[in-house]
Amino acid sequence: MTKISDNDQHITRHSENWKRIIIKIGSALLIDAETGRIRAEWLTSIAHDVVFLRDQGYQVILVSSGAIGLGRKILDLPMSKKLEENQAAAAVGQIELAATYRTIFGDCAISTAQILLTSGDTEERRRYLNARNTINRLLNLNVVPVINENDTVATDEVRYGDNDRLAARVASMCEADCLFLLSDIDGLYTADPNHHPEAEFIQNVKEVTPEIEAMAGSPVSTGFGSGGMVTKIAAARIATASGCHMVITNGTGFAPIQKYMNGGKGTWFHASGNPLASKKKWIGASLDISGALIIDDGAAHALKSGRSLLPAGIVRVEGSFDRGDTVHVNDMSGTLIGQGLVAYGAEESRKLIGHKSHEIEQILGYSGREEIIHRNDLVIKCPIK
Repeated sequence: MTKISDNDQHITRHSENWKRIIIKIGSALLIDAETGRIRAEWLTSIAHDVVFLRDQGYQVILVSSGAIGLGRKILDLPMSKKLEENQAAAAVGQIELAATYRTIFGDCAISTAQILLTSGDTEERRRYLNARNTINRLLNLNVVPVINENDTVATDEVRYGDNDRLAARVASMCEADCLFLLSDIDGLYTADPNHHPEAEFIQNVKEVTPEIEAMAGSPVSTGFGSGGMVTKIAAARIATASGCHMVITNGTGFAPIQKYMNGGKGTWFHASGNPLASKKKWIGASLDISGALIIDDGAAHALKSGRSLLPAGIVRVEGSFDRGDTVHVNDMSGTLIGQGLVAYGAEESRKLIGHKSHEIEQILGYSGREEIIHRNDLVIKCPIK
């Protein structure tokens, strides 16, 4: 893979091992504040950024706001916080947004796909896996997914700032290596530089601490976007905890990704350690438990040794759960061994009790994963002697 400019120590330190990059585009950058129309020339430069990245072997995902702002312009609606108006505007604007991406990126020989997500698609495990599989398949087909929150059916208040956090959740879901949040300022400062000229620029953040969060100040809004630095720091916490680096850089000019990678200004947030370790920490700490798998002593020993859970080691299935849900794994004495994400639902798992992995297709009628819980999706809870 071609090496990127030596001007940025963070990029050159990590990028040769990168596979996947996410770029978040806010509505304040995408939409001209005076006309309410998409900045077509600027978006063309983003397409050139994507070509630049793909030519070096990276897969690229875009997270793009803009539907509500575009819809309001088309419908000649004034700015409003009314949920039903924002939902209606999003429905109209999303078609315009998708068509614009198709046209501009198509001119660069890039196929795009629209994906609309709600919070349930990232928080509910079964829907999470389905969304992840779809995105991965599109990337493998050499398509650039363009992701937005499904504001038309969202039940909570629609806020563009949430797309910073949405981008971070997508980064976690897709195991991205770096997330770029394009902003209207160069990155993180010790205070708002628009009101505090003495504010110092922060180039490097190793950990998102309360002190870093305090630097973000309070949310700020423009005519077509909201959230400001507060949501970007919240996104940094999500992304870095999942093992993804993050960059906040100025996106107002043309080709901002190439500019940053060639030594431009920006704030680099370090990923917190090993992505796998971060993922396991997330699984073990934050998910609801839907059931339990009771395993024999041999399987318990295998799990403690870092192996996956195979159907042969299961002696009983408790509860009702679906593929992708989180379950406890207990030994026959009731001791909690760990918890993880199951590859099969409860009824399927019951059919597989005690069977060898090569029998799965014959029993279920289709070929699935060999493991009930893969070791990458398993958190050991008991002490390992």
